[in-house]
Amino acid sequence: MLNRTLDNRYTILERIGGGGMADVYRAHDKLLDRSVAVKVLRSQFTDDEEFISRFRREAQAAAKLSHPNIVNIYDVGFDEQAYYIIMEYISGETLKDKIDREAPLPVETAVLIAMEIAEALEHAHQNNLVHCDIKPHNILITRSGRVKVTDFGIARAVTSSTMTNSGTIIGSVHYFSPEQAKGTSVGAKSDIYSLGVVLYEMLTGHVPFIGESPISIALKHIQEEPKPPRELNASIPPLIEAIVVKAMHKDPAARFADIGEMIADFKLAQNYLRDDHTRRLSHTDFPTQVLPPVTTTSQQDNSRHIVPSNTPASLLKEARLSKAWLLGIALLLLASAVIAFLGFGKFWSLNEVTVPDVVGKQVDTARNIIISNNLRVSVSDAFNDKVPAGQVISQQPEAGTTVKEQRTITIIVSKGGEVTVVPDLRGLSRRDAELQIKNAGLKLGRVDEQFAEAAPADTVISQNPRPPAQVTKGTTIDIVISKGTSPKKVALPDFQGSLLTTVATQLESLKLKQGKITEIPNDKYPPGTIISQNPPPATEVTEGTTIDFSVAKGVPGAVKRAVVQVTVPDGAGRQALQIVVTDTNGRRVAYEGTHKPGERIEKTVEGTGQVRVQVYINDKLLQEQTI
Repeated sequence: MLNRTLDNRYTILERIGGGGMADVYRAHDKLLDRSVAVKVLRSQFTDDEEFISRFRREAQAAAKLSHPNIVNIYDVGFDEQAYYIIMEYISGETLKDKIDREAPLPVETAVLIAMEIAEALEHAHQNNLVHCDIKPHNILITRSGRVKVTDFGIARAVTSSTMTNSGTIIGSVHYFSPEQAKGTSVGAKSDIYSLGVVLYEMLTGHVPFIGESPISIALKHIQEEPKPPRELNASIPPLIEAIVVKAMHKDPAARFADIGEMIADFKLAQNYLRDDHTRRLSHTDFPTQVLPPVTTTSQQDNSRHIVPSNTPASLLKEARLSKAWLLGIALLLLASAVIAFLGFGKFWSLNEVTVPDVVGKQVDTARNIIISNNLRVSVSDAFNDKVPAGQVISQQPEAGTTVKEQRTITIIVSKGGEVTVVPDLRGLSRRDAELQIKNAGLKLGRVDEQFAEAAPADTVISQNPRPPAQVTKGTTIDIVISKGTSPKKVALPDFQGSLLTTVATQLESLKLKQGKITEIPNDKYPPGTIISQNPPPATEVTEGTTIDFSVAKGVPGAVKRAVVQVTVPDGAGRQALQIVVTDTNGRRVAYEGTHKPGERIEKTVEGTGQVRVQVYINDKLLQEQTI
């Protein structure tokens, strides 16, 4: 997607985040000259017509939302198989980043953030839009501290579609509600539950439930009660803990009636927290709709309810449980018993069995083994690139555990490695190609380089596997990078017999380089003369090739010979000619005679070392040379 322009308007600049359903990019809006965030749906969702219909409808509904605590949605569109949403670009951090860095957050800060999230949800609920994926990762905090909720529309579309079509729940297992874990219909109270989990994490630094697998965590949302927040952080006031507990009730009917009621309690909590000296609330600060009327009977029935000793009498009276609350506890216990019955089977039975080990076995074999041991089996699946498809990855309870008959054993079966589509890397720079490979969950394999006339240097010209192949995540992708236009070839001239000092200009014009110079004693060529070259003459070489030379070097003590040619100039009828040689042996006359004008004389002279030859006519120097 990098450098791609959607609808000739939004130019994608860089990837800034993403999840299992979409990637998020920073882009430039050419029309309005501003930065925007672009959320692009992953390719595996683009072929589901029902999902696309829901996505469009709900994304358009989300675009109608206008609230200071909601990321603005500017546009929704489709361009070349890419469904996208254009959103407000927020420069800041996610709430998850803040929790990881600072948790547990101060109570006042946590309540303030939770209240702003609640106000955003209230606006959405009033517009018949349920978020369904409230989690710290979807809460942005601007540099000025403003809370912004994002991801409206997409999460609901994905959850509804996948539940209907495949029975698989896609969501954030640490934060979703029990009804989401069961795969049943969700509503506004699911957002209330998720907000309770977020507040729990802000106050304690921990999510309420952890487990070895998503299924085990989902079961805890359904079956178990979280550890009370005050056990993890004693500084949490009881009133704040009560808000968290109520928001996270297993039964949606026992949670806040709506998000507005939760906001009212947050305001009540803020009033309580403003009293820095006593941490107390006046009786008039309680909204009457939160706690039922207090009766004498209810006060007696709840005389054992523990409250802080410094709570004023008015707060003590309002905080006691009513009969209705006791009835709710009784119903909760009854529900827990039903869950225990369903989850653990015949709990009245005295017969116990040892859970067999089925990890690594084929699913049908594992199912038969479990049933043959008088146990029940629940099968879920998950992607796993280390366990072959159809084999059991893990089981709960673990092998060797002693349980009663008919206990349900949950097994997780491998679907094999998660499949992804190979991106088209051709034409991308090497850096962008590596980012695309990483973003697709793949690995960079072998990188080769080739000359390519039509492709700029450092761009991808081919890849293996080729797009749009579907491969398992973690697969290596080999790429070939262009080295640019291939260098031209030239026929190498014959430099032999030339002086080394004279060939530099010729080498430069041919875009060749002078290489290694080797001096070889030689009395047949003047010192500095090229006597051989590598590569040899007429060889075709590419521009930039290095040429090595062997150069003649004088031989000490060797006799040097040369033929001296002299033409007697015009002048007197008889002229005196003298040839003088100077070498290591000294100066001597090698020839002397009288000749007529125009006469041509050739004489061979010799010497050792550096030999200088001088020709005189009538005692005047006519010519001179060195051999």
